[in-house]
Amino acid sequence: MKRTRVLSPVGGKAVGLAAVPDPVFAQAMVGPGTAVDPVRVPGHALAPVTGRVVKLHPHSYVVIDGHGHGVLVHLGVDTVGLKGEGFAPLVSEGDAVVAGQPLVEWDPAVVEAGGRSPICAVVALDADLEVLSDVVESGPVDGGTELFTWA
Repeated sequence: MKRTRVLSPVGGKAVGLAAVPDPVFAQAMVGPGTAVDPVRVPGHALAPVTGRVVKLHPHSYVVIDGHGHGVLVHLGVDTVGLKGEGFAPLVSEGDAVVAGQPLVEWDPAVVEAGGRSPICAVVALDADLEVLSDVVESGPVDGGTELFTWA
């Protein structure tokens, strides 16, 4: 069976998708997954899986692995309105990346100062909840630690 380990893009506290203050994520409309409330220090958002960056915005990205699993990382809520402030992409769409590789420099404190939540959603796109296992929804996590497994 093909299994993908999905890693946390940031360090902080796992809070689960239901804690994301956006109904699209909280109700798993985009797909199942979890979320991380990041530490409020400048840092890097990491690749959740090894694969190819198929979508890249300053505040979000999608990486598709070799099994065709697409993982969305959304850095904060309503952060598109910041027009890139507080974010600096380090890769380009189409780039091959390795799980744990820095993809975006960002500052959660800038997001928060802009009146937005810095909570990061990590979503298994086009997946059913039943295909995820070992989903981390509470407790401290480091960037690069496993958040869930996708079968």
